[in-house]
Amino acid sequence: MKKTLVLAAILAGVLVAGCKKSGSRGNAEEIVVGEFASLTGGTASFGQSSHKGTQMAIDEINAAGGLLGKKVKLITEDDQSKAGEPATVVRKLISRDGIVALLGEVASSRSLEAAPIAQQNKIPMISPSSTNPKVTEVGDYIFRICFIDPFQGTVLAKFALTKGWKNVAILTDVKQDYSVGLSQFFKKYLTANGGTVVSEQSYSSGDKDFKAQLTSIAGSNPQAILVSGYYNEAGLIASQARELGLNVPLLGGDGWDSPSLVEVAGTAMEGNFFSNHFSVEDQSPVVQDFIARFRAKYHEEPDAMAALGYDSAMILANAVKKAGTTDSQPLRDAIAATKNLPAVTGTITLDATRNANKPAVILTIKDGKFKYVETVSP
Repeated sequence: MKKTLVLAAILAGVLVAGCKKSGSRGNAEEIVVGEFASLTGGTASFGQSSHKGTQMAIDEINAAGGLLGKKVKLITEDDQSKAGEPATVVRKLISRDGIVALLGEVASSRSLEAAPIAQQNKIPMISPSSTNPKVTEVGDYIFRICFIDPFQGTVLAKFALTKGWKNVAILTDVKQDYSVGLSQFFKKYLTANGGTVVSEQSYSSGDKDFKAQLTSIAGSNPQAILVSGYYNEAGLIASQARELGLNVPLLGGDGWDSPSLVEVAGTAMEGNFFSNHFSVEDQSPVVQDFIARFRAKYHEEPDAMAALGYDSAMILANAVKKAGTTDSQPLRDAIAATKNLPAVTGTITLDATRNANKPAVILTIKDGKFKYVETVSP
């Protein structure tokens, strides 16, 4: 399929046939990039989608000639959605495979586990979608290309207030830094702007029964409930809430973005809302061209994790081209200097704290599909 002029410009900006000397890591024939992702386990949907987007970007880069006159080799390790595994696989990628950069993870807790290792070894790490602010605070070699939870929490709280939902309950996964942070920033904005948190309940990743928490929440008569965790528990929570007759809207963040959300909850998810990075209903040429190419390659629709995985690889490739080398310091500096780069999930500029300033979209679930509601800018 012929690419749009905008996307062609992106590819032209990151593909270069120069022959400058590469860094000391990797090998003379290839540029070796590492990726760690949850390909199996509790959040496998995230890791598989992100990996598909990343692999598609690498394949396109190589098909157009590679970088610095070399092919890019992507080595992907599965962290199995488990604590402890990110550290193990990232050490392996650095010491055994000699990677020049690291892509991942989706989950903030797993990015926080790997980031100190990348920082210590001066390996630039780009998370496609870890939104907890602590991730990039680890050090100056750690980047992300998504918005962060202070913004996402504010977006959700603003949305609740504009809907007239001033009395809101919060249900948080205390085992996930992402969920804890999102709840914290939601509560901060809501209560500072006339809202009230009428009940705060918690659970842990892997829990199956939420009826005690939901019964307590029901007694507080909320107008809406923030469920700030990931899709697997969110789907069960929605089903059990409806079974208990708790029919108020549920709100979530980008951790809901998985087909499994509706597969688990069925019609219980109808009419609920979540914030996200991307919508397949966005009619911009860049987005629609990406969707068409992704569909042709994988025979499925891309989600936000796939789009962010794609963009993370393109951000890295653009920096390699700008630096003219894969040496760690100039490559780090080139990533940090990313400004106004067109991408699938929006134009990307990294700020002084290595975070991206980007808009968010609000989606709702209608007839089992994720439908666009509105865009909220920083």
